[in-house]
Amino acid sequence: MAVVGGGQLARMMTPAATALGLHLRVLVEDPTSSAAQVVVDAPVGAARDEEAVEALVAGRPGAVAPAHAAPADVLTFEHEHVPSALLERLVATGLPVHPTPGALVHAQDKHVMRRRLTELGVPCPRWAAVADAAELEAFLGSTGGEAVVKTVRGGYDGKGVRVVRSARDVDDWFDAAARGEGAELLAEEKVPFTRELAVLVARTPSGEVRTWPVVESVQVDGVCSEVVAPAPDLDPRTAEEARRTAVAVAEGLAVTGVLAVELFEVSGEEPGAAPRVLVNELAMRPHNSGHWTIDGSVTSQFEQHLRAVLDLPLGDTAPRAPWTVMVNVLGSARDELTDGLAAVARTDPHAKVHLYGKGVRPGRKLGHVNVSGADLDDVRRRARAAAGLLRGEEPA
Repeated sequence: MAVVGGGQLARMMTPAATALGLHLRVLVEDPTSSAAQVVVDAPVGAARDEEAVEALVAGRPGAVAPAHAAPADVLTFEHEHVPSALLERLVATGLPVHPTPGALVHAQDKHVMRRRLTELGVPCPRWAAVADAAELEAFLGSTGGEAVVKTVRGGYDGKGVRVVRSARDVDDWFDAAARGEGAELLAEEKVPFTRELAVLVARTPSGEVRTWPVVESVQVDGVCSEVVAPAPDLDPRTAEEARRTAVAVAEGLAVTGVLAVELFEVSGEEPGAAPRVLVNELAMRPHNSGHWTIDGSVTSQFEQHLRAVLDLPLGDTAPRAPWTVMVNVLGSARDELTDGLAAVARTDPHAKVHLYGKGVRPGRKLGHVNVSGADLDDVRRRARAAAGLLRGEEPA
C-alpha cells in the first residue's frame, strides 16, 4: 500500500498496518519527518512531484528506501495536497486510488465542496464565492456586517481563515489572487454555534459504511485542543441528525476511506426543538477528531482507513469505555517531550501517550494523550494533566 504524506497521520497508520500484515510505502517530505522515523520503506519526495508519486506507486527505489519494492495495490493519503490530474492518470492505469480524485476534490476546494453539499441538501452555513471587494461587501451586508472568509485551497488548523467586518480585512488576499499568487476566496456567515461537533465515517468502495459516536471538539486559535467522545449532553435527535448528515456526505460524494465531517451545533429554531447541525469542514483521511479511537474504540480510525481503502469488511466502532478524552500537546517548554514520559507514567499509569517525533515549536501539534473511564470529569482532568506534564507544566 502506498501513502502520500509523511506526517503524524501516516506514522499512526503504521501499527495498524503491521498488525494486519500490510506493507506501507510512504512518500515523506523529509527523511526526519514523523512517518520516516518509523516506516522502513519511506522514499523522500513532494506530494506535487509527479515523478516521486509515480515512483512511489511503482515501487521504484527512492532516496531513503533504496530497495525495489512491489508495485502498490492501492494509493491513499494523509493529506489532500496531491494534484487531481496526476491522480486521474494513475486511476487510468488501473491503480485503485482512495479516496478517488472525484471525491478528494471536495476536500481540496471549498467552492466545489460547498456547491456539491448545497446540491445534496446538506445543511451548511450561508456562503458565497467572492472574487473582489465589492462581492464581499455585498455578502457582509446580507449577514449583519460580519463573515468568515476562507482561502479556497490550502487552509488548515486556522490558517487561511479570517473573521472580517470589512473587505479591507482581506485586501492582501484579493491582491495576491489578482496576481495569481493566492487562492480564490469563500465567504461564509459567522455561525452563532454553541459548540463544535465531529463525526467520523468510514466507507468502502463496495459501499459498506460505519460511523463512530459523535464527538465534541474544542478549538484554541483554530487548532483542535481537545476531543470528548461521545459529545456530552448531546440531544439524541441531534446526534442522529449529525450521523445521518455525515453518512449523506460520504455517500453523496462517494468517499472511500475515512471521512471527518466537522459540524457546528446551533440552537433549534423553535422552543423545545433539538439543536441543529451545520457542516463546517471535511477531511478525507484520518483526522484529529478521531485520535481518541486508537485507545477508546474497538477499531481505530487508522485500522479502519486501511480496511476501507482495501475494500475489506469494516471493524466495530463501538467505544471501549463510557468516556474517552483526547488532549493535544500543542507546543512545550521541554526540549524533548520524551523527558516528560516518566512523570506521566508515575502520575497516571492508565494514560495513553502518543508522540509524533517532531521538533518543539510554539503551538505545534507534538502529540496527544488519551484517557478513558466512567467519570467524565475525572477523565478530562487526567487527560489535561498528562498533556500538561508533556508540555513541561508543573503538576497541580
